[in-house]
Amino acid sequence: MPGSELIVGLDIGTTKICAVVGEAAEGGIDIIGIGTSPSKGLRKGVVVNIDETVQSIRKAVEEAELMAGCEISNVYAGIAGSHIKGVNSHGVIAIKGGGEVTQQDVERVIEAAKAVAIPMDRKVLHTLPQNFIVDDQCEIANPVGMSGVRLEANVHIVTGAVTSAQNIVRSCAKSGLDVDEVVLESLASSKSILTDEEREIGVAIVDIGGGTSDIAIFINNAIKYTGAVALGGDNLTSDITLCLRTSKAAADKLKEKHGCALTEMVSPEETIEVPGVGGRPARLLARRELAEICEPRMEEILALIYQELDRSGLKRQLGAGIVLTGGGALIPGCVELAEELFKMPVRLGYPRNVGGLKDVINNPKYATAVGLLFYAAEKEARTADSGDTAPLNSGGEGLLNRVWNCMKRWFSDVR
Repeated sequence: MPGSELIVGLDIGTTKICAVVGEAAEGGIDIIGIGTSPSKGLRKGVVVNIDETVQSIRKAVEEAELMAGCEISNVYAGIAGSHIKGVNSHGVIAIKGGGEVTQQDVERVIEAAKAVAIPMDRKVLHTLPQNFIVDDQCEIANPVGMSGVRLEANVHIVTGAVTSAQNIVRSCAKSGLDVDEVVLESLASSKSILTDEEREIGVAIVDIGGGTSDIAIFINNAIKYTGAVALGGDNLTSDITLCLRTSKAAADKLKEKHGCALTEMVSPEETIEVPGVGGRPARLLARRELAEICEPRMEEILALIYQELDRSGLKRQLGAGIVLTGGGALIPGCVELAEELFKMPVRLGYPRNVGGLKDVINNPKYATAVGLLFYAAEKEARTADSGDTAPLNSGGEGLLNRVWNCMKRWFSDVR
């Protein structure tokens, strides 16, 4: 949006597509527009039908434009799915002249750490510095200005399938949108829901979406592990559809209104109405029977997440426990079941430090879209500080690309 400071986050999920418009404010983000649309062209976080995805994106963006009173042309798009992989890497360089560390030295050591073998079918989405080592001094957050002869860096490299990233960009392009950057959704969510204390002492964010559950672990203010489980809230909906012999839409509503992940939390006397299919009449059902369908599937999802945390080797370092977010975490009893399984504190993650349409956005299912705004605001602040050059490790556009995109939009408007 030339001439404005508005930023747009586009959460392209398996069950819904959400566009959020905001502007950076002191200490947070002011939300001025929100648009949502059912997602029909994705499966397990991956685009499987571009035309349907484009239609869903357009509906969400048009709704956000109407609410915000602006025209959206650039977005930060989220990406997720079981194809996302994270790997830790290490780089070493000599400090020129044995003097003080400069920003150029930091960039060189990160480039050295990025020199790992990446298959041709994968794309580096993020290179995230964890800490630096100057000579024998470890756990340094920012080494610029320090004296030494040897600089080392530990980084976390996030990769995804090339085709998945390309299809997201292509879907946005067909919707008339330029993608400033494709951002890992669990990384974006962490920007909006985690506190500084949680990042410092160790926390795992688990984003339970429709098709996948994404995991990111933060320790000492740095991301240490990323992973995903190919199960989500859609699996609960499918179970309810089959077991109660109702439509998928009705099953989704039953899950949201009456579902529960712990059978013991439901009274045996409670009843619910289950819509019929093909003109059949609705019937009454004990709510506990619905909970008996939801509990085993949610337990399976959480058990797979637990295995992923165990595989990371960092489970014992999660002093702040687990933060659940995403629409799939909203089912009652999910937090209690997770605490019982993980044997550590668990809480629901809501977007923090937001103004404007705060009441509308105050829901875990908007955590990713709001987090994309925080990510974008941080990136643009770094860009401004560095004199309009591409920010370190952002994977985004530099000044020339921004100017070129503005010129393309201008010429298209003239035509």
